[in-house]
Amino acid sequence: MLGWALTFLVIAAIAGILGFGGIAAVSAEIAQILFVVFLVLFVVAAIAHAIRGRTPPV
Repeated sequence: MLGWALTFLVIAAIAGILGFGGIAAVSAEIAQILFVVFLVLFVVAAIAHAIRGRTPPV
């Protein structure tokens, strides 16, 4: 998920440099949404592991 967010961020940066404002704005918005989803899922997973008392697999 974080990889996709970074991919869209790079696409937004390249599109912005090349002057494609619409594509850059949409890509940046998608990157923000994916990053927030990633953070929420990360927090939920961390809480679930803390409640279960398990250590993460190595």
